[in-house]
Amino acid sequence: MTKKEVTQLSYEITGCAISVHKELGPGLLESVYQRCLEYELARNHYVVVRQVLVPVIYGNITIDTDLRLDLLVNDCVVVELKTVDHLLPVHEAQLLTYMKLLQKPQGLLINFYADNITRALKPFVNEYFSVLPE
Repeated sequence: MTKKEVTQLSYEITGCAISVHKELGPGLLESVYQRCLEYELARNHYVVVRQVLVPVIYGNITIDTDLRLDLLVNDCVVVELKTVDHLLPVHEAQLLTYMKLLQKPQGLLINFYADNITRALKPFVNEYFSVLPE
């Protein structure tokens, strides 16, 4: 994928999240938004995997953990959902770590507890994004 394609995909994922938020509003459990966003993305012909197990490689071994990210879209964009008053640095660190461990170039941290989801959404890129072609 190119930087432009990844950026466009993230933009389209954001549009789907806005649709879910417009219909449901704030105040539900994270799992509800996760299922609805998964449905909305699949309905729009994206490949979506929910609750992806994130392996941790330490030295020469893979550590058996229960780390799971919320959604992985088109095997490229990590989507981490929250329903909290305020996003915290630990939420950002969690997403960035998932992106690094899975070697994915872009991540979206989306807080559905907000009145305006576009202000409650944070996109992130990493070194895997920077090496993509334009």
